[in-house]
Amino acid sequence: MTVDPTTTRWRKSSRSTNTSNCVELARTEEAAAIRDSKNPGGPMLVLTTNGLTAFLAGLKQH
Repeated sequence: MTVDPTTTRWRKSSRSTNTSNCVELARTEEAAAIRDSKNPGGPMLVLTTNGLTAFLAGLKQH
């Protein structure tokens, strides 16, 4: 499972301000990637679609 950060469409939350202090999300058919908008060439967290669902559910619990 790979995500090419140069060809994938990245999205910011609609709740983001005009600053660069947010995360971006990219999705493909089998994966999702999360990265820091301040460092788009830096590391990214790549999850399966099911992994993203579990990750977001865990965030909502806290």
